[in-house]
Amino acid sequence: MILDTVRLRLRPVAVSDVDAMVDLDSDPMVMRYVSGGIATPREVIEEWVVPRAQAEQRAHRTGMWAAQDRYSTAFFGWFALRTPRHSNRSELELSYRLRRDAWGRGLATEAAHALLTMSFSEIGAERVFASTMAVNTPSRRVMEKIGMRLSAIHMSDDELVSSAGGGEVEYELLRSHWETTTMRWSEGTSRPWSPTAPASWAPRHRRVRGLTA
Repeated sequence: MILDTVRLRLRPVAVSDVDAMVDLDSDPMVMRYVSGGIATPREVIEEWVVPRAQAEQRAHRTGMWAAQDRYSTAFFGWFALRTPRHSNRSELELSYRLRRDAWGRGLATEAAHALLTMSFSEIGAERVFASTMAVNTPSRRVMEKIGMRLSAIHMSDDELVSSAGGGEVEYELLRSHWETTTMRWSEGTSRPWSPTAPASWAPRHRRVRGLTA
């Protein structure tokens, strides 16, 4: 499924994105809070990341979306929704990674908001969560801007995690909270509007009103 926001086009990742994804993960600043600055090997992206994302999409309608400029098609990074393997809850994990030249422009907020909307209104998730290093303030701000709340703090004895800035924080957004914050009141009536999941999968190309920050 393709999602269009104000400035972005989000489309499922493909093998043709491998070069751009390798370049993205080769930036030590991008990977600072992911691997301590270590680049992801090309074979991992080519043989594991992309195939896994495509399998997720086939099985759960989730996976990974390449984020492109809507007009120039420039690659900004990716956003992902993953179904946790060891969870009995109806929940999805949100993650994202952007090129350094795309930072500070509200693009992460815009795309993440679109995927949240799809998670609750199309897929029918009851909870969406995301995690990052506790010291990763920019990523935490994105989570807060899209309505997520701090739900857990995880400390770690792992040397790599400690050297990168301590433990992890987890944020979440529950479907019930999302519905109450996105209700639209119709003119002349007191009945609220709330999104409902369709009986069948939505069209493959949809325009989503983007949220910028």
